[in-house]
Amino acid sequence: MNFQDQIGRILALEKTPKRIISLVPSLTELLIDLGLEDAIVGITKFCIHPAHLKETKTVVGGTKSIHIDKIKALQPDIILCNKEENTKEIVQACEKIAPTHVSDIFTIDDNLELIKQYGNLFSVENKALEIIDKINIELTSFKEFIKQKESKKVVYFIWKSPWMAVGNTTFINHLLELNKFDNIYQHKERYPEVDLEEMKLNTQLDFILLSSEPFPFKEEHLLEIENFTPKAKAILVDGEMFSWTGSRLIKAFDYFKSLH
Repeated sequence: MNFQDQIGRILALEKTPKRIISLVPSLTELLIDLGLEDAIVGITKFCIHPAHLKETKTVVGGTKSIHIDKIKALQPDIILCNKEENTKEIVQACEKIAPTHVSDIFTIDDNLELIKQYGNLFSVENKALEIIDKINIELTSFKEFIKQKESKKVVYFIWKSPWMAVGNTTFINHLLELNKFDNIYQHKERYPEVDLEEMKLNTQLDFILLSSEPFPFKEEHLLEIENFTPKAKAILVDGEMFSWTGSRLIKAFDYFKSLH
């Protein structure tokens, strides 16, 4: 059986994979929701949902650094990676051990396509369609909710020292657009470093969104960043809701409603 991943690579599989290593926390969560917990043999230290997983599965490293020997010892049938989360070097190293599927997600449509791919890969097509249907129902409801809301100018920070924001061609920016949050750095590539003194000149900025990940912004950072803007209010936001792909979107739209 041949399968194509989201960066156009062909995976040749003789049978449905029964031993899965996931190097992407959000996609580990998706595997669980697809009913594949028993098939997971390896995860990253950041795979925290569900919480008990790290007690029952082998941790093979992080998303940017892995223990190749541990991965080899687990004898996986397939390894799941993501173009943004994992480095090219990690993907190349994994390919030498087992077929390696790479996801690449910028939009909700990309995300739904990945869920469908996993359904086919792991022979859980019906469960995948259930998740896709749930996401589409929540998305339709949210679009109706957001229709009457006014657009707000925002900046979404993911890091401090240096201060880094979200730019274009990112899943986060796609969800900001859906929320009618007009990202003032959407003209910049990916995750630009931000000059806070320059940001101060933007008198139209309404909100500064400080993400809970990858930098763990806390209450103490709210006043600090508000000093660099004439009127914008700083808010702590759940980074998982804005950046995790997979089945997390089922929960994300209710969270977005609460933000508004």
